Amino acid sequence: MWHGTFHAAMQTLAAEEGSLPMVENVRTNDLVLIGFLQSLLENANIHVLVADMHVSSIEGMIGAFPRRLLVPDDEVEEARQLIREAGLAGELRDE
Repeated sequence: MWHGTFHAAMQTLAAEEGSLPMVENVRTNDLVLIGFLQSLLENANIHVLVADMHVSSIEGMIGAFPRRLLVPDDEVEEARQLIREAGLAGELRDE
């Protein structure tokens, strides 16, 4: 499975660079929600990566591929707490 291979490669790269792996917190097609959550977390000094953002250019902006909001492993709990406090606990991926 390609996704599994990619995930393993990213974790290996993170380990080699001395950084922590990224953990998916939210997956959605709602670009406004992704933008809000990215802003919320960045304002709290939490590192954020919005994955699959450029897939829209391939898919023709039809919203077939959700964007994923990822944070470093050591900031997951703080990020999840902020998302809960914003009233968006239903958007969180299962732990």
